[in-house]
Amino acid sequence: MTKVIVGMSGGVDSAVAALLLKRQGHEVIGLFMKNWEGDDTDDYCSSRQDLVDAAAAADVIGIELEVVNFAAAYRERVFAEFLTEYQAGRTPNPDVLCNSEIKFKAFLDHAMRLGADKIATGHYAQVREFLGAFQLMKAEDGTKDQSYFLYRLNQAQLARTLFPVGGLYKREVRKIAQAAGLPNCAKKDSTGICFIGERPFREFLARYLPKQPGEIRRLDDDRVIGRHEGLAYYTLGQREGLGIGGVKGAAEEPWFVAAKDMATNVLYAVQGHGHPALLSERLTAGQLSWVSGLPPHPHWVYAAKTRYRMPDAACAIETLADDQCEIAFAAPQWAVTPGQSVVLYESQVCLGGGVIL
Repeated sequence: MTKVIVGMSGGVDSAVAALLLKRQGHEVIGLFMKNWEGDDTDDYCSSRQDLVDAAAAADVIGIELEVVNFAAAYRERVFAEFLTEYQAGRTPNPDVLCNSEIKFKAFLDHAMRLGADKIATGHYAQVREFLGAFQLMKAEDGTKDQSYFLYRLNQAQLARTLFPVGGLYKREVRKIAQAAGLPNCAKKDSTGICFIGERPFREFLARYLPKQPGEIRRLDDDRVIGRHEGLAYYTLGQREGLGIGGVKGAAEEPWFVAAKDMATNVLYAVQGHGHPALLSERLTAGQLSWVSGLPPHPHWVYAAKTRYRMPDAACAIETLADDQCEIAFAAPQWAVTPGQSVVLYESQVCLGGGVIL
């Protein structure tokens, strides 16, 4: 009998993951990770309710639920990096950091100390053993696939990981939960910052990064068209929250963030979703991480995502070194954002990726 410790978040996906493993005959233990402390009493952090939901689901499934506090590790490994990146004018992806540093490092290490053979989560992804190696695969449900956030997983981590719902569609997961009487069968999917929750982002960030107001200028002619509250609060391609009113002589088109000048504290904006300044034919990435442990072949044609919800885009690796690569796209990509991750695929296989520079 395999001992599997399942990371139970309080959501329906991880609850069904635990249920399926129990039905398969494994020895299953649920583990709830508490990773954020400090303002749990407000309306945005749902960790208390999540714990109640996880415990209720574990009770129905008939498994034990343990609670572990990784808040210190989260602040040190994830949140500190999160703030450093924003302060430097980049836009980090906290879900990528959460997975690599907490869910598949701190949690995995803890589970192994408890005598687990495997860990499992409710992620929509799949693991396949192929020619003696482990591959990270896209989920069956393409609309829910989360392999983008998991691209930093390595062979040792994948060898110990199960994704029980990765071969199911979300509607199937909810049906299984409902039929089993799981109390969270209709619970809304979580959104917002990993483990911190959904909250007014600028207000939250301002607690840690003080406002540094400056000018908003039109990129095309350097004309001042507004004021910003601090470059850390804005990301490339952002449309909402710019506060740019009617600009004399400008067309009636929406404004988008096109660039940040950290040296002068100027935010540059352009009009129109298709403005050339928002399009990139190539990018450079660092902090490379390859699932197999080996980099892909340069000059071969792959598919890539430069943000989670975008469709796959044909590309080729033009240059590749140990710490950086340059990727060229067959068609220009919109709002390629420093700090976000570019993730490469070969068909349904996630090869890995890096952080956009």
